[in-house]
Amino acid sequence: MNIHIKNGRLIDPANKIDAQQDLFIVDGKVAAIGSAPAGFNADRVIDAGGKVVAPGLVDLSARLREPGFEYKATLKSEMQAAIQGGVTTLVCPPDTDPVLDEPGLVEMLKHRAKGLNQANVHPLGALTMGLKGEALTEMAELTEAGCIGFSQAEVPVTDTTVLLRAMQYAKTFGYTVWLRPQDAYIGRGGVAHSGPLASRLGLSGVPVMAETIALHTIFELMRASGARVHLCRLSSATGIELVRAAKAEGLPLTCDVGAHHVHLTDADINFFDSNARVDPPFRSQRDREAIRAGLLDGTIDAVVSDHTPVDDDEKLLPFGEASPGATGLELLLSLVVKWADDYASQHPGGSPLLRALARVTSEPARVAGLAAGQLGVGAVADVVVFDPAARWTVEASALASQGKHSPFLGYELAGQVQATIVAGRVAYERNVR
Repeated sequence: MNIHIKNGRLIDPANKIDAQQDLFIVDGKVAAIGSAPAGFNADRVIDAGGKVVAPGLVDLSARLREPGFEYKATLKSEMQAAIQGGVTTLVCPPDTDPVLDEPGLVEMLKHRAKGLNQANVHPLGALTMGLKGEALTEMAELTEAGCIGFSQAEVPVTDTTVLLRAMQYAKTFGYTVWLRPQDAYIGRGGVAHSGPLASRLGLSGVPVMAETIALHTIFELMRASGARVHLCRLSSATGIELVRAAKAEGLPLTCDVGAHHVHLTDADINFFDSNARVDPPFRSQRDREAIRAGLLDGTIDAVVSDHTPVDDDEKLLPFGEASPGATGLELLLSLVVKWADDYASQHPGGSPLLRALARVTSEPARVAGLAAGQLGVGAVADVVVFDPAARWTVEASALASQGKHSPFLGYELAGQVQATIVAGRVAYERNVR
């Protein structure tokens, strides 16, 4: 199908474009920007007047809950949530049931996702068998099956010799190890950020040093192995400063942060709101401001949805007993737009939306080594058209995801997706003509 998207504000961070430009799509790829290519005849015209046309979002952390946790969410429901949120490419962690530690399981997941013909799914393979932190997986075979990296998800490797060997193996073959920095013992069983609020509420705490001790260990193992590491969901000011120093040292390192951590703090737990029970926990205002500063100066490479659907039986419990997690695929774009709006209100001028969109398009694509997140001529036409001014209220009934729990329920957010195009096919649209 030939598609002409006209009158829109084209924002493509990878190619440093932020201007009113028409976009022309032929046979699933970007054929031209600005003027139509020779002989172009549109099968479909989308008028994007007053709207933003951008690369489809690339999300580096989205749990789809299949296989094994279909009672929490299904691949079909979460893929629909992705395209309704403008996410066209997503990376899923290996903590399914069974764990993604065998090629057949990875191939099955990719086959199921491809059959739905919606967003592009790229699995992470398990770093160790069963995520038990003991025996290494066959990383080469998992890569052939479609894995783009290797992760322990939320399960730390307690044996640093095993982690070192895993990183040496990954270095040998050029693979990336994805790790969430968390000490296995400090803060174990904690549910909130260690601080005055947790003390007043009587909640067990997770101190910042649970993150920083793990970071020091990871950096030492990187120096010894030379492995490339992506750090998942940093949460603290001290941790970000350590990463900044490690990058300045030249370690092959990238990192991301959850979109909700860009906006919320431990104060948003309110009166034990289990919707705000997430891992890592929301931290102090100082930590949140450090996250925003890290996004601005490039220390933090990407913003992720950290999409983790949780069913009612596991969420509608006392705060300390509730399962961590929140739905995020449909909020990622709006939360990034909110961050850009907050920045613009404090720093007039410039193009904050261009900078913000880079953290959910071109930069995560670079981190994952994917040919996505940009709209240069010849690129696959994964596109989102959204209205940055249109406001919508986050309500459970408005979410396509089977997971209905979010700390942003009841919030009014700007940035409503009008159309999502995947490989030149209109996969989702909302009143677009």
